[in-house]
Amino acid sequence: MVVTGRAAIVALVGVPFVAFVMPSWGGVGVVLALLLLLVLVDVLLAGSPRKLQLSREGDTSVRLGHQATVTLLVGNPGRSVRGVLRDAWPPSAGVLDSRHKLDLGSGERRRLTVRLVPTRRGDREATRVTVRAIGPLGIAGRQGSHRVPWTVRALPPFNSRKHLPSRLARLRELDGRTALLVRGQGTEFDSLRDYVPGDDVRSIDWRATARRSGVVIRTWRPERDRQVAIVIDSGRLSAARVGDAPRLDHAMDAALLLAALATRAGDRVSLLVCDSAVRADVRRAAPEDVLPSFVNALATVDAELVQTDFRAVVSNVLGRLRQRSLVVLLTGLEPAVVEEALLPVISPLLKRHLVVLASVADPRLAELEASTADIIEVYGAASAARTRLDRERVTAVLARAGVTVVDEDPEKIAPALADTYLALKKAGRL
Repeated sequence: MVVTGRAAIVALVGVPFVAFVMPSWGGVGVVLALLLLLVLVDVLLAGSPRKLQLSREGDTSVRLGHQATVTLLVGNPGRSVRGVLRDAWPPSAGVLDSRHKLDLGSGERRRLTVRLVPTRRGDREATRVTVRAIGPLGIAGRQGSHRVPWTVRALPPFNSRKHLPSRLARLRELDGRTALLVRGQGTEFDSLRDYVPGDDVRSIDWRATARRSGVVIRTWRPERDRQVAIVIDSGRLSAARVGDAPRLDHAMDAALLLAALATRAGDRVSLLVCDSAVRADVRRAAPEDVLPSFVNALATVDAELVQTDFRAVVSNVLGRLRQRSLVVLLTGLEPAVVEEALLPVISPLLKRHLVVLASVADPRLAELEASTADIIEVYGAASAARTRLDRERVTAVLARAGVTVVDEDPEKIAPALADTYLALKKAGRL
């Protein structure tokens, strides 16, 4: 049972009666009895919220930052219900309109639209629907709740997809270039075509030329059907906030761009997200399912405050890759972690595969290094410079070990990683 503000107004109306007509406890009792009678009548005449029939339909997934729409169907097989309905969701679901006025006659059905703009990745589940039915006097009513389960999955935003058209254009150029431009170790013969001025004379196929009246040259194309394993570190290094999002989210964005590009290039792409345990694992997905599978797998992954077990990561990658592959490890470039945990165990991986380490740099370090207005900022600048030098030293150590390092700001890490992939493909190193 619930009471409204009208109950208080009715009680205030009874105050003059007690003060001037019956100034005694008897007068108070009369007013209270009348108020209770009105409340009881209103509750009995109100419709029953528990008899309402509720169900949902609508979106089950939405890209982070976009709007999802879920429709709540309300049916009333009993007496008329008039009041307020509240559809409760977690705060991170970003519900724009959770309260709705309800005026539902007997036997009627109504559609109520709930709009959500999630603010965090992952599954957002509806908690419960609460209906407050008010009686005809507006003094009191009934309240009841229903569980109407529904889940909306907030997917990674994939902001770097704006870079995909330009990288695909470069990939097409790479696919159609002459031997002069892409010739090198590991490139595959594609076809023969007539010579045009400007072609490299070293690409002339003299046997084919002898069989025809004109000069013929060979064309080449980058290798296809190679394996690209994307490994994302979800340990404590990925929990650090860089810019407006955790480092893990920037790594996911870069991984999605690389997956989309490599799939269009004809390579097989797999995904492994792990720290001390495997958090997501996608492999053997069909080319058209790679991006949806990656997005769904990454949607529910959060950074864990644990030290990543790089020995287990290397073992897992070696166990799943049978042929030489490109292994892209998205992790932090903190010197202590790299030197003590990653470098001692990465040798088996380097012997069998081509390894790229991609790290999201913090642009705040450059800002601190440039600020020297007072003594406090000078100390901050010195600390930032020391951090930069340590990262450069670790990058050099990794390069000497055979690791290609990509260390860029959040805005640049995704296109830089895609450019590195294209450069390796162009050089025939895959």
